[in-house]
Amino acid sequence: MTTTISQRALRNDNADIMRRVEQGETFVVTRNGTPVADLVPHRSLKRQRFVPVQDVAAGLEHIGDWDVDGFIHEREQLDAAVDDTERDSWSAAPTARR
Repeated sequence: MTTTISQRALRNDNADIMRRVEQGETFVVTRNGTPVADLVPHRSLKRQRFVPVQDVAAGLEHIGDWDVDGFIHEREQLDAAVDDTERDSWSAAPTARR
């Protein structure tokens, strides 16, 4: 449930409002009747330190067969498609007159 409160109410009743937020309630804070902020309970982002091997393997299934020769061939194709010769793009720019 979301409750709308004014900035003044937040300032005057902040202890009570913070207790209610801790209990899961959310608030929309307004200034002169215009919503300016949402006050919501904090979500702790718990990071999983250990990932089971089965989960890792399941995530890699879409990769398919990968071999060194295929990688080398793909790299050679990309090298041939990219022109990496150095150019000075400023040398062709017209000079400014003062």
